[in-house]
This record gives sequence, structure tokens and C-alpha cells, in this order.
Amino acid sequence: MARPLKVGAFIPIVESEMDGGSARGADILAMARAVEEAGFDSVWIPDHLTIFDPGQPPKGAWEMGVTLGALAVATHRVEIGTLVAATSFRAPALLAQMASTADEISGGRLILGLGSGRHEPEHLAFGLSYHHQVSRFAEALEIITRLLRTGRCDFAGEYYTVRDCELHPRPLRPNGPEIVIGALGTGPRMLELVARYADVWNGWLTWGSSWPEAVPPIREKVDSACLAVGRDPKSLGRSAAILAMAPGVTPRLVSTAPDGGGRPLQGTAEEMAIALKGFADEGISHLQVICAPNTAEGIAAFAPVLEALDRL
Repeated sequence: MARPLKVGAFIPIVESEMDGGSARGADILAMARAVEEAGFDSVWIPDHLTIFDPGQPPKGAWEMGVTLGALAVATHRVEIGTLVAATSFRAPALLAQMASTADEISGGRLILGLGSGRHEPEHLAFGLSYHHQVSRFAEALEIITRLLRTGRCDFAGEYYTVRDCELHPRPLRPNGPEIVIGALGTGPRMLELVARYADVWNGWLTWGSSWPEAVPPIREKVDSACLAVGRDPKSLGRSAAILAMAPGVTPRLVSTAPDGGGRPLQGTAEEMAIALKGFADEGISHLQVICAPNTAEGIAAFAPVLEALDRL
């Protein structure tokens, strides 16, 4: 029987997010291999420069693009994804070229998650503009999607301009990698961009409830956004990121939220598998799991959950 939905694992490349420790290069590669060996369908990384959370020391991060290339050669079966690449960190045409390259190196396994960039302090620290983020994001999406899907873009906007830009060589897949856009359903403009440009919507649930009950209120807003732009809601894939306690392993950190909140998924392997299937029943086709502990050991401990899921 086929697995009811894809399940991926999130690898921590930000300082102190490897269950309180900071991943080195060898740790990242070991976790990526553990993801594949445990039976996950995909591996995911974030995109940050330095995070400045109130009351905490700054947390740096390994650069997303370089790490993506390393994951492409360290794994062989799983899809590799960004959750999410900030379009405000790089020129959009350059980001499209990076995505095309990563898709080629990985053999067509890239999932390109995109976001506007939410954290103002890291933009300022690295000399990047942080204003009119949604408007900037809209222009970046126009450029990125045109280049990946058609190979060419000529665009003049308020924030970005590209002239006679062509993407060569073309990606392995004719329309480029799948594009995921994250939006939790609170901003109408972001939801409109999801409906217009995304192949898949993503909801970052880890700061709240990581249980299937969190999906329906957000799903209704996403469906409404699709209808508002004349798109069939069924044509938009749905994904969600959750925090889950690895069975049999005791984590040091049990929250991803800056305030320490959230309700992680937990239970026996069978109980967690039933909950994962509950996400599929709510229309989610792909989950990204932050395992607690988010280490190679925690990732490996999730294998019984996936085995139980396959039996449902």
C-alpha cells in the first residue's frame, strides 16, 4: 500500500538548533544520510543569515545554497527542499539560476520553497533592504517563475529589473522544480501570491499545534484565495511543517517558537502514524517534520513511525 502522504525531515543548519548544539558540516551530512536511511521522503533546510531573537545571543547559520548542493550529492533518493529560501537575500534571477543548478546536480529532486524574508534584523546586519517585503516578493516571484518555467524573462518593476535574461542550461524538468510558498493564512496578499504562483502551499505549524486539527481553519482561507483568482483549489498542493517528539529519545529542546510555546506531536509510533495519516485526511500531501531531538539520533528514531504509517 502506498504511503498516504510524503513525510520529510528538517535539518538544523542554524546555530544551537541541533537540540541545543550547533551542526558542523559533518553533522549536516550525517543527518541527511540518516533521513534517507530512516525512510523519509525528503530532507529540508531553512534559509537564514543571523537570527536576532529578543533576549538571546545572535544565531548564525550555514548558507543555504552551498548546503543545498552538499545535500544533493550526499543523498540519492530523497527530495531536497528549502523551507523557505528568502527572495530578499539574493537577486531573484540569481536565485532561479541556483535552483536550476541544484535541481540538475540532484537529478531533478529539488523542491523550491520560497518566502519573502521575515526577519528584519538579519537584513540590516547584512546590508539588505527590508521594506515593502510583500511587494518585493511579488516581483521576485514573477521573475523566478518565468525563468524556471519558460527559461526567459524580461521584467521591469519597482524593485527588480531583468533585461533579456535567459536561464541556460535548462533544468532537467521542463517547468523547473516544484515551487512551494509558505503563508499561514493571515495575510491576504501573501495568500493571493500563493494562489497565483505556487504549486504547493505550506503552513509552518511548529509554533502552534502540530496536530491535524490545526489544518482546517487555514485550509479554508487558502481555498478562498484560490477561488478569488479563478484557480481550482484542488490544483494547489498542500504541505505543513510540524514538530514531533521522536519515540524513545529524550530531547533537550521541545519547542521551535521564540517564546517556547507550541504543542508538538507525540505518542507511540503507532499513535503518531495515525496522526500523520490524519494530516493526509485533511488534504496535506507533504509534511516536513522537525524531530525532537533534531539530531541524527532523533531522525533515526522516527523510522518506526514511518514503518507504522506504511502499514495503515
